[in-house]
Amino acid sequence: MDILLLGLAIFFAVHLIPGFVNVRLRIISKLGMAKYMGLYSTTALIGLVLIIYGKSVAEYKVIWNPPVWNSTLVLPVMLLAFYLFAAADMKSNIKRFIRHPMLLGILLWSVMHLIANGDLASIVLFASFAVFSLIAIVSENLRGALVQTEKYPVKKDIISLLAAIVAYVIFILFIHPYLINVPVI
Repeated sequence: MDILLLGLAIFFAVHLIPGFVNVRLRIISKLGMAKYMGLYSTTALIGLVLIIYGKSVAEYKVIWNPPVWNSTLVLPVMLLAFYLFAAADMKSNIKRFIRHPMLLGILLWSVMHLIANGDLASIVLFASFAVFSLIAIVSENLRGALVQTEKYPVKKDIISLLAAIVAYVIFILFIHPYLINVPVI
């Protein structure tokens, strides 16, 4: 569990930096944008690797038994989360209606995994991501986050949806069972 907690601490610490605008600007002025982004990305990746590894070696301690109906709800909501992930970084209209599609996708991902998992390590992992995404949404809103005003052709939304479906199917069938060591279906 210690490795998981260390990974979460590193991952969230680096992701909190943009919320402290003056700190971020000070670091960029000392390092330059390219070095800042390199250090930011490397640190976040280290945190992510520690999270995945830490979760895989954490003791399995059951806190509750997930409901048997969970896959009926979890699988379709996860497709929505994948769509929000994809659309957040693509030219699409979703950002005209939702200010934080990536953070909302993370929130859905974490809540659905909380429903599907009842062990202590999973609860720590997914609850921390849920709390972080809520804090990030509030923080960005307080800093004046707005919805996108540019309108894109519907074709861009279809491309985002297709990208999400392809990523979802690949992840469900090939990545989740081997990287996470848990078959989804």
